[in-house]
Amino acid sequence: MDKKQSGNSSSFYILISVFFFWGFVAASNDILIPVFKEKLNLEQWQSQMISFAFYVAYTVGSILYYAISKISGRDILNRIGYKNGIALGLLISAIGTLLFYPAAELSSFSIMISGLFIVGLGFSLQQTAANPLAIRMGDPLKGSQRLSMAGGVNNIGTTIGPLLVSYAIFGSISSGISVASIESVKTPYLILGLVFVIFAAIFKFSSIPDVIDAGTEEKDQSTGSENKSVLKYPQLVLGMIAIFLYVGVEVSTASNLPEFMKQDLKTPTDKIAPFVSLYWASLMIGRWTASVGAFDVSMGFKKWLNFLTPYIAFAFFLMVNKIMNHDIVPFYVYGFVIVALIIANLLSKGNPARQLLIFSVVGIIALFIGMVSSGMVSVFAFISVGLFCSTLWPCIFTLAISGLGKHTNEGSSFLIMMIMGGGFISLLQGVLAGDNLLGIQWSYLVGVACFAYLVFYAWKVSSILKKQGIDYDTTTGGGH
Repeated sequence: MDKKQSGNSSSFYILISVFFFWGFVAASNDILIPVFKEKLNLEQWQSQMISFAFYVAYTVGSILYYAISKISGRDILNRIGYKNGIALGLLISAIGTLLFYPAAELSSFSIMISGLFIVGLGFSLQQTAANPLAIRMGDPLKGSQRLSMAGGVNNIGTTIGPLLVSYAIFGSISSGISVASIESVKTPYLILGLVFVIFAAIFKFSSIPDVIDAGTEEKDQSTGSENKSVLKYPQLVLGMIAIFLYVGVEVSTASNLPEFMKQDLKTPTDKIAPFVSLYWASLMIGRWTASVGAFDVSMGFKKWLNFLTPYIAFAFFLMVNKIMNHDIVPFYVYGFVIVALIIANLLSKGNPARQLLIFSVVGIIALFIGMVSSGMVSVFAFISVGLFCSTLWPCIFTLAISGLGKHTNEGSSFLIMMIMGGGFISLLQGVLAGDNLLGIQWSYLVGVACFAYLVFYAWKVSSILKKQGIDYDTTTGGGH
């Protein structure tokens, strides 16, 4: 490894630390939803406003990014630099965490979702910079696998977040406390805000690149249309819809899970956190597995890692829950579900379009199993959706910005804008979950519809990119 590669590696490890924060907050929302629903007597759709406010902030942030870039005549990140953009985003998110203090003291739902909105606003700028950086900081042909690795760090946050926030609200399991304390919510978020400030300083003085060299990508353009509007690229426009629906099914499946468990299994609110944690840990399991191809090791060792990595990630989930004094015995059976992930990952052969297609089909199967069964079979089926959502973000993102050249930053901003799907789809499912409509269990048909479009996008984008001279079947080189 030469000095440039070594430098890129150390910078990449600093970069992916920010992915942890996004996961911590996003997954913790799923604990806040049932707590505020109970304490403030909210309807299911009203409680989903927590997800709605958080994810719509991404859209508002992306619109502001686009508008300011156009008015100033220059892309924001190209003006202030990528690492400065991430640092600024962290400081904005830190401001949002401060609102959790008055929200907790006053038990104010509106102040709390306002705080989450500002946190999401900062995350929007961070994601606009960090995702294309993760793809470009290294071999471009392994960009989706590197983004999966970053996503694996994100899901360490999603695994730990629900447990720590649940601990702050309910106390430890051994203490016997099962009464929610909204006032306790402020502590973890104020600490998180302090960490945001510290990491803003770390990013400011890090060696992360301030600019992305898009020259190589522009040479890949076979149509000579690098100067056209970014919205003229069909892979991006269709990819924006795909991101909207992908984030939608990922978030809505988890955010409606507590209500399903309360209705179907009569599970107390204070016992739900480990299951929410497993859902988000499932994304970690899948992303760690998909990132194997990005490691610089022998092909023989990679084959072993394809089988070992998902269970190492699963063991991490079990260890964290054991430390939190949760009963982990009911989760052992999930080890058999992970086999389906391993098979799907091997069939994808490192091709992002093929992986998107296979994982989306299996996601549909998992949702139908959850809807037609009952008890823990349903719960684990819905949780397994996390396994098959795990690699969809890097797949869609990589495919959508392929061939954009100098428009990559703008395209990235448009994709981040569509994260609002997490709010809209969750709200839609919350409305349909009403007893007078589909009910909580059959409301997961919303997720089936989302996956169906992703199957279409996976099929369509391959032909679109091939016409532009981009073929992942010939460039992935064996994948994972």
